Amino acid sequence: MPPKDHYFQPIADESFPQGYIATGLYSGIKKHKDTSKPPPNDLGVVISTSPRTSSAACFTLNAFKAAPVVVSGEVLAITQGRARALVVNSGCANAVTGKQGMQDAWDMVRTTDCLVATHGDGAAGSVENQTLVMSTGVIGQLLPTEKILQGIGKASSALAGGFKAWEALARAFMTTDTFPKLRARSFDLNGTTVRFAGIDKGAGMIHPKMGPPGPPHATLLGLIATDAAVSPKSLQTALTWAVDRSFNSISVDGDMSTNDTILAFANGASGMETEIDEETNPEEYKIFRDELTSFAVDLAKLVVRDGEGATKFVTVSVEGATSYTDAHKIASTVSTSSLVKCALYGEDANWGRILCAVGYTSSLSTPIDPTKISLSFIPADGSEPLKLLTKGEPEIVDEVRAKEILEQEELEIRIELGLGKETAQYYTCDLSHEYVTINGDYRS
Repeated sequence: MPPKDHYFQPIADESFPQGYIATGLYSGIKKHKDTSKPPPNDLGVVISTSPRTSSAACFTLNAFKAAPVVVSGEVLAITQGRARALVVNSGCANAVTGKQGMQDAWDMVRTTDCLVATHGDGAAGSVENQTLVMSTGVIGQLLPTEKILQGIGKASSALAGGFKAWEALARAFMTTDTFPKLRARSFDLNGTTVRFAGIDKGAGMIHPKMGPPGPPHATLLGLIATDAAVSPKSLQTALTWAVDRSFNSISVDGDMSTNDTILAFANGASGMETEIDEETNPEEYKIFRDELTSFAVDLAKLVVRDGEGATKFVTVSVEGATSYTDAHKIASTVSTSSLVKCALYGEDANWGRILCAVGYTSSLSTPIDPTKISLSFIPADGSEPLKLLTKGEPEIVDEVRAKEILEQEELEIRIELGLGKETAQYYTCDLSHEYVTINGDYRS
């Protein structure tokens, strides 16, 4: 397995968005297997200290939505997109847990609301139903609620800003992750410096399909907090756009979780005078949306890089489609093909498997024309691409060169359909023996 520690690096305190306090701690949900080391964080809290905070989310479309997914959707509806805190636990998913699971999730909300009342400026409104909730871990087991509620109480004295606080929160998200996935970024928006902080987790059970809250429309969890001022409706629209092009465009093993959730907070602490709104200021909104999307893509890639047992990071690019939807479907089908993923692990240039997956992609608006398709391997080191198929005709493939490209930890599979101008990208990894080992005894 290639080392992955380098994907986590310290971040300057001033890089994080203003107006947030966070922490992570051990509450006793996870097993403390190695007593020679500190126990692993399994509970985290983040609060916006600004009462005028917008919130948005994209949730799993799995029929067995976990209790925290349902409860968070209800909180967003109650507050009309003005929630401003998050409590997250790892080690137990609180999924398929019936009425008790729902009660436990609401208990987490109400207990964390007390922290909002203590640490947030509540002068502008109610501090009830201000908390969104996330859980990740084993499905079908009840939460140790007493431990969690006690842990939330202990979190009060540890809430702070800066890198150490955000790192502790990021570690509370982790299950089989090998490193905390934490990023920060800033950009200029009409003379105001706007900051993002982002956390996600996931290494297995990764093939998200998420949409906005409401009916039809190891787990992927993500949080993006910004100090931009954005209206709730426009934050939801921007997040939905960003998620479709980032977290909905990754796959480790093709399994959609019961708990997949991406949350966003925008608190206006950067000093912006008015909220960004898609209808009243579309130019400013588009800048924000595109920055959010780029940031979300970076976070999503970290999940694939940390895929359970993964030794390769692979970008599947589909070009020349008649619609984004068609390009995205084809990229997804190739990315989830077990045969393609096994060939990548074996560093075998069995490129016919890629075309096979393209060919069985279902529900396309425009049929595939095999005589127009081209296929190439693109090495990440900038060296010459390797053409495999050109407009339906196979190339004489240099197998030695193909092996050299596949031996690299990162590469791109580029598929040109020759039908239109739309493109899409998907991010995936290989399928290794280690993946089976990890998931063969996940609960032990």
